[in-house]
Amino acid sequence: MWERVFTSLSPGFIPDEAALDRAAAELGFPLPASYRSFCLTCGVGLAGGQFRIAVPAPFEACDLITQAGVIAHSVGSAIGLLADGAEPHRFDVEDGDPSVVERACFFGHGEDGSFLFWDVSGSDGEYDIWVLGPDLETIRFGGETLADFFATVTAPAALLVLGTSAEPLPQRFEGFTEVTLARSVQATS
Repeated sequence: MWERVFTSLSPGFIPDEAALDRAAAELGFPLPASYRSFCLTCGVGLAGGQFRIAVPAPFEACDLITQAGVIAHSVGSAIGLLADGAEPHRFDVEDGDPSVVERACFFGHGEDGSFLFWDVSGSDGEYDIWVLGPDLETIRFGGETLADFFATVTAPAALLVLGTSAEPLPQRFEGFTEVTLARSVQATS
């Protein structure tokens, strides 16, 4: 499937099924089938020249559990700073249901400062994907599956998800190998 989504696909570090199962157990919900497929085919890397999807990995900078917590904490802290005290922070949610944020599990981020999250209320093996814009206010529907999301953002319909000035992203996935990831950990130690 992913070879059709990304016309240029160079896989990175690939987690195994056991790592995916451990992450699901720690998060407390099953990981979506499209995400599991992405992890087992693509792994760690840069999708469309824009998005880094966190996967279960022994490297904090790309680990799903670590990144879900770090992103949620960072977004919460930033929103706390944005609130002026008089009114609570408001999200501009595409379908008008701001409670989607309460069911969010962050699993990726964009080079532009945007964040990807699942609405974990789904029950069909997938969760709707949402994009929190870099303004920390705008939330757009990204797709019903991870494959749908990338099919949309690499097509002219990208502007519906990424904003009116967005161009379609390139259909490529550039993986980061375990050697590269380990080297980056050593460089920061």
